[in-house]
Amino acid sequence: MEKIEFTILMPCLNEEKTIASCILEAQQFVEKYGLSAEVLIADNNSTDRSVVLAEALGARVVSVPQKGYGNALIGGIRAARGTYIIMGDCDGSYDFSALEGFVEKLREGCGLVMGNRFAGGIEKGAMPFAHRYFGVPFLSLVGRVCYNVSVTDFHCGLRGFHRQKALELNLSCPGMEFATEMIGGFAKSGAGIAQIPIKLRRDGRCGRSHLRTLPDGWRHLRYMLFQR
Repeated sequence: MEKIEFTILMPCLNEEKTIASCILEAQQFVEKYGLSAEVLIADNNSTDRSVVLAEALGARVVSVPQKGYGNALIGGIRAARGTYIIMGDCDGSYDFSALEGFVEKLREGCGLVMGNRFAGGIEKGAMPFAHRYFGVPFLSLVGRVCYNVSVTDFHCGLRGFHRQKALELNLSCPGMEFATEMIGGFAKSGAGIAQIPIKLRRDGRCGRSHLRTLPDGWRHLRYMLFQR
């Protein structure tokens, strides 16, 4: 089997409105830079046409029946064939045609490369006011103190990492707090963590989000304070 350097991993739950454009962006990026790569969709029990559309475009799809953002990503990481993984939501909010910074930093040896939406620019309406000015900055501050890292945007979903190093962390959080668990795990392991600016676009789901502000925010905070 041909050695694959990069897996572009997208967790998916009913994203038929946006999944095709995300896959096409990722494929264009791979072709432009001549990468040895795959596009992998970790499907979390979609009931719409997401899987059909993904397979029609040549993406590889792995089914992850255990519900939850973290479960979908854990299943995707295990199924990935790349040495490195670049993961991001397939709701149209991230530009998969602009992943150069992740490739560069991962090849330099960084264990985890975090996108920073505040440094790269947030399109009008792409992030709720309370998240942008209160929730994400506050939780990121708590995370920096708890894990002694300089990560400014703890909840950016576009990030890259070394697959084997991630597997060795034995990540297990099933829900949204997986994003925090990953940063904490890499920080404790001593692996280098880098940040790069990325743009956040308005997603294409017409306002329908999988994020639940208060419950998910509390889960992140509870994990950092009591389970880290």
